[in-house]
Amino acid sequence: METVVSGIRSTGKLHLGNYYGAVKNFIEMQENYNCFFFIADWHALTTHPTSAEMHKNVRQVVVEYLAAGIDPEKATIYVQSDVPEITELYLYLNMNAYMGELERSASFKDKVRANPDNVNAGLLTYPTLMAADILIHRATKVPVGKDQEQHLEMARTFGNRFNRLYNQDYFPEPYAFSSTQKLVKIPGLDGKGKMGKSEGEGNAIFLSDTPEAIRKKVMKAVTDSGPTTENQAKPDYIQNLFDLMAVVSSNDTVAHFDELYNTCQIRYGDFKKQLAEDMIVATEPMRSRINDIANDREYVKKVVNLGAEKARASAQKTISDVRELIGIKSF
Repeated sequence: METVVSGIRSTGKLHLGNYYGAVKNFIEMQENYNCFFFIADWHALTTHPTSAEMHKNVRQVVVEYLAAGIDPEKATIYVQSDVPEITELYLYLNMNAYMGELERSASFKDKVRANPDNVNAGLLTYPTLMAADILIHRATKVPVGKDQEQHLEMARTFGNRFNRLYNQDYFPEPYAFSSTQKLVKIPGLDGKGKMGKSEGEGNAIFLSDTPEAIRKKVMKAVTDSGPTTENQAKPDYIQNLFDLMAVVSSNDTVAHFDELYNTCQIRYGDFKKQLAEDMIVATEPMRSRINDIANDREYVKKVVNLGAEKARASAQKTISDVRELIGIKSF
């Protein structure tokens, strides 16, 4: 059975981008693969959360993993920091990762532009830590969003470099994987890019959002006065809303509004109302379970402890092998 690894940073509540870009795939994969799904709390440290936020956010992601349908009996759910072997592998990989290739990472360049006063080493070596997350379980499939493809390519580079350096075909090559055979990028409501927690509260639809909150956010989404000629190209901010509708609505609904747009008859108020209601329906099964699971503290603790035990067993085997290959041995 092939091994799947993926994780989500613990920087707040999960949103539709997390669900359709990752978690929905996790749920389908757990039936047929050896799955490790983690909460990336070390990755979250690059943004310097407070200690209170840190634990709260980690717990929230665990709860929402479970509410979305990840089954701890079928998949291993664990917190990244519960597996210290990851940091040891991170160190070994960093010894053979070069400044030039890390600085060329598109996400690093984006972070530098967005936060020039917070260019920390963790951001620079983010791809190396991500590689350690994957390689620690010798995974071959990684369900990631389209924006993470370059990081996954770097994980292959680091694994292959280790293999060449120590003349062993130890780490397999991990590749992006989606149960839909297409990597998904969910746009945000601000019309500027992908949905994300760091882009502002109004940019993302969270799985725990109330119907009222969803309606309010969607109705504030950027639009214009409408098309002036038939079949004209949609501006990016309008295309983003259609892309969101394609994810949560039926094909007939999308086709209906596409036809209205192409014939210059669209009313964005009606379009947004439909989009909001379809988002409410899509998130209802998770929203109704989040509070129930969050209130069962013993169950959440049991899931995390079991996941840590299973993840460490896998990681310890890898680190033992890696130390042997490098030549780090006890006297």
